[in-house]
Amino acid sequence: MFDKELAAEILKQIYKATQVILKRFEPIKSHYDFTCSETGMEKLDSICMQLITIGESLKNLDKVTNFLLLPNYPQVDWKKVKGLRDVITHHYFDVNAEAIFDVCQNHIDKLSQTIKLIINDLN
Repeated sequence: MFDKELAAEILKQIYKATQVILKRFEPIKSHYDFTCSETGMEKLDSICMQLITIGESLKNLDKVTNFLLLPNYPQVDWKKVKGLRDVITHHYFDVNAEAIFDVCQNHIDKLSQTIKLIINDLN
């Protein structure tokens, strides 16, 4: 078994990061909104930082839960979420605004809902 309190705390931090991304992404209507202005670039940078945080936290969650928790929730491709952290961290100057736009538009809400479900299941 694993420390459910610690796992829940990590999950709450991940959930909060997803909410920050969703809020910061609200004014973004296309990937060009990231690259066409200084404000857009700041949004991109801040969202990327949250994505890094999520990926790192998921790696920590795996360690804390002995890799037993996340496989129970296959609706999210956990490997890709954690891998995105690696791409942003190690290839930051190659980060594609269009790819980050797609992640925010099509995947963060589902990730957020799944994290919330996991938190509820742990309680």
